[in-house]
Amino acid sequence: MEFIVVIPARYASTRLPGKPLVDICGKTMIQRVYEQAVKSGAKAVYVATDHQLVYDEVKRFTDNVLMTREDHQSGTERLAEVVELLNLDDDTLMVNVQGDEPLLEPENISQVADLLFQSSAPMATLSVDINDVEEVLNPNAVKVVSDINQNALYFSRSPIPFQRDSMMALDKERIPVSHFNRHVGIYAYRAGFIKTYLALSVSPLEVQESLEQLRVLFHGYPIKVTKAIKPVHAGVDTPEDLERVVEFLND
Repeated sequence: MEFIVVIPARYASTRLPGKPLVDICGKTMIQRVYEQAVKSGAKAVYVATDHQLVYDEVKRFTDNVLMTREDHQSGTERLAEVVELLNLDDDTLMVNVQGDEPLLEPENISQVADLLFQSSAPMATLSVDINDVEEVLNPNAVKVVSDINQNALYFSRSPIPFQRDSMMALDKERIPVSHFNRHVGIYAYRAGFIKTYLALSVSPLEVQESLEQLRVLFHGYPIKVTKAIKPVHAGVDTPEDLERVVEFLND
C-alpha cells in the first residue's frame, strides 16, 4: 500500500497568531507535525501553506512544500489545489493531517490510509472512545455512529446515539459514556474524490451542524470509520494548548 500525506498549514490564527511557526522545545510546530507524518511510512509528505514565512521554514528541512492560494474557504479546497499541483492520479491515497497536531501518532496515520485501501469507499476517518460525560455533552466534541461494516451513519455535535432514559431524565450520572465515540479529524481520501466533493451541492445537514463531512453522507457516499489504535492528543488552538504540549514533551 502506498499513500501520501498532505499537511495544510495556514499562517493566520485568531487565537494563536503564526501558529505553524511557534516554538515547541526547539522545533517549530510544523516541523514536528512533518516529522511525525514521515514516521507513518508514507511515500511522501507535503506541507501546503498560504504564507511565505511558513514556506521558508518548511524549506529548511524538506523540499516537499507547496505554496497554495490564500482564498480557500476550507481545507478541502486547499487539498484540491494540491491534487492539481502534484498532478495526482485519481486512485492516489491521500491522508490529510492537520498542521496543529504535533503529538499525532504515526500509527494512526497509516491506520486510516490502510482503512481506505482495504475498501472501495472514497473517504475514511478515525474515532476514539469517550470517557467523560461532559465530552458527550460538549458540542465542540463531534460524535460519530457507524454500522456493522464500519460505515459512518452520522456525525453530530449533539450526543448520539441519544440515550433516551438518562437524557430525558437529565441525569448525567446515568449516561453510559462507553456508548459514545468522538470523531478524530484525520481523513484519508482517494485523490479523485476531492474534486467530486467540491462539485457536490452544500447539504442542509452540514450547514446546521457546521460539519463538512455531512455533505459526503448526504449525497450517498460512504465514509469508513474505525477506532484509532493509538492515543489521540488534542491539537493546538490556544496558548494554553501549547503549554500543555510542551509539558507533555518534557515529561
